[in-house]
Amino acid sequence: MKPMYLSDVETKELEGAVGDAIKSMENAGLPVPQIRYLFNFRAHTQHLMAFTQGVMRGPSPLSPGLRELIAAYTSRRNDCLF
Repeated sequence: MKPMYLSDVETKELEGAVGDAIKSMENAGLPVPQIRYLFNFRAHTQHLMAFTQGVMRGPSPLSPGLRELIAAYTSRRNDCLF
């Protein structure tokens, strides 16, 4: 994955549950979504993480899989890795 434009975000020491998740993904050789580094960067991003989980996994007439597909399609159209 390409480095972020905000290197301080990506290079901050990994902490807490988010840091553990990043370490697990890295150790397994999996690509780490860059938003995870943002969640690790500042404690107040926990609200963004809860919002994201609510939007993607909360009650909705759309299944979580369809919401993921919409997010992947939108990311691709924006030339972003999903």
